[in-house]
Amino acid sequence: MARVVVLGAGISGLASAALLAQAGHDVTVLERHDWVGGKSRRVVVDGQRMDTGPALVTFPGVWEAFVREYNRLGAPATAAETDLHLQRLPELGEYFYRDTRTMLPVASGHEWFEPWTRFADRNADLAAPITDLLTMDPASPETLPAVQRILSRFGRHITTHSYVEAMTWMPKELRDVIAIHTLNAGVSPKDTLALFAAMTAVMAVDGIRVPEGGVNEIPQTLARLATRAGAEIRLNERVTKVSARRVTTESGEYAADYIVSSLDPGVLRQLMTGKPARWTKRSCSGVAIYGVLRQPLPDRVVTHSVVMPDDVDDLYAAIGAGRIPKQTMAFVNYYPAGHIYPNTKATVAVLLTAPADGKRYDIDSPWVRGELDRVSAAIGLDRPIDELFTDHIVLDPEYFGSWGGLGGALYGATHPAWRSGPFHSPAYNNPLRPWLWRVGASVHPGGGIPAVLGGALSSTKRLLARLG
Repeated sequence: MARVVVLGAGISGLASAALLAQAGHDVTVLERHDWVGGKSRRVVVDGQRMDTGPALVTFPGVWEAFVREYNRLGAPATAAETDLHLQRLPELGEYFYRDTRTMLPVASGHEWFEPWTRFADRNADLAAPITDLLTMDPASPETLPAVQRILSRFGRHITTHSYVEAMTWMPKELRDVIAIHTLNAGVSPKDTLALFAAMTAVMAVDGIRVPEGGVNEIPQTLARLATRAGAEIRLNERVTKVSARRVTTESGEYAADYIVSSLDPGVLRQLMTGKPARWTKRSCSGVAIYGVLRQPLPDRVVTHSVVMPDDVDDLYAAIGAGRIPKQTMAFVNYYPAGHIYPNTKATVAVLLTAPADGKRYDIDSPWVRGELDRVSAAIGLDRPIDELFTDHIVLDPEYFGSWGGLGGALYGATHPAWRSGPFHSPAYNNPLRPWLWRVGASVHPGGGIPAVLGGALSSTKRLLARLG
């Protein structure tokens, strides 16, 4: 039995802890905050429950693969202990771009219906191989069928930008709608693999889901599974130093045969060497506004709306340069009372894509104010949405920067396109430090919850193989 200390109680750290403990190892999770989930945090605003961080679940096969591995390693959990009660939403979202609005999937009768259908028919069948890549060890020969199937689809087109722009039969605006999804990886279409374009079709056709009770049910479930297997989760335990097989906190020291870090590499480097991160290019950050509404929004407002900038190229350039864009991509996540959450009032989250500048923003900051007004008008409101708030909170790049991503970069430093998806070679372990293993969003950039969870699965299976 090995002594393992896991740094961070986010989704990846909890998943790794659950698997290691289920395999019979002595696992302690150290978390500096007083909640589990990391950026996937549960907050209460005006008595209403809301979840920060990721808002959707895609590729549910990744969760199923995690549960299978957990049950294989030890006493199987019951279905009640692992069921997330995923609720499928009727659409990926409604998109507002210049003078056009559309649902994805595009509805019959819309001017984009035929090109969208052609695009979806070409790419929506990639759900299975993408799930395989998200759940298999990237170095395993078992991934070859999935890799070959995906690569044959895109031919000579390496990046999302190249692939989408080659579809000249598709209206330019629809190409922009598809390409902008690469910001889910924090970077522009020129810096992500063509696979990210296909994911738009997969998500729209295969569907997106939300756990009953909100996305924070995922880390809550992982924490229960970890505890069930014998792991100890210690909250409010701030790590101050990491050295070979030893973790120092403000309250003491923990000896460990192995350390699993879900921290941003810059934070880990500082804990190990005292030297801060030195990045030049950063992924995007965000200004996230969570509000409680005094009255429901009009019935035409769907669960997820996406308001795009008129000039997408300016947005990509601004994020890359670390400056405020003229207009940004904004998500509006709306939940009427009783929908998904056990709330008595409607709630809304307005999420503005922002540069990782580490700054503080509030609802009256000029850029935020302008974007709130623009987004409110786009979705058809007769007044700025914040005038309907009874209360709200704002999470900004300064807040996200407290997690370690320089300037609040949600996915850490950017990488070349070939390292932006499941084809990259993740740095799970450095042979020079056999006691240190890594999981988390910076190890598997982009892809949201499936990439983080699948990456933790792959990394931990390697560690378990090392442990015999």
